[in-house]
Amino acid sequence: MIQYSLRCAEDHRFDSWFQSASAFDKLHAAGMVTCAVCGTTEVAKDLMAPRVNAQSARPEAEAAPALSGPASPAEQALRALREQVEKNSEYVGRDFAAQARAMHEGDVPQRAIWGETRGDEARKLIEDGVPVAPLPFRPTRKTN
Repeated sequence: MIQYSLRCAEDHRFDSWFQSASAFDKLHAAGMVTCAVCGTTEVAKDLMAPRVNAQSARPEAEAAPALSGPASPAEQALRALREQVEKNSEYVGRDFAAQARAMHEGDVPQRAIWGETRGDEARKLIEDGVPVAPLPFRPTRKTN
């Protein structure tokens, strides 16, 4: 993929991605490259600065944080919240709305639960006075 800075005859400037330089040339010759603002096909490449990957010149002290751990205090707090919820409550999956309603009505014993539900089911729980709150994370799902 290659990104070009483009300019139309009306001096509108915009960027666009192409599969290759020859793909741009082919599309441009066919009149298929149009201005993102006014729609004209009178488009030309604008002055561009090349992107240089300077990772080898970057000191190790400024290296990007590892993706496996939280980088910011907000991410650390979110991870701590998730661990607290998983440790101190039961995951009931997609049965959350039914379980929460049953506990609210006294049909099953009270316990800390968390799970998933559709938006309309969550609204109905709230309208009926069932104490629920959205969590800022999704459950971890196994792919196999």
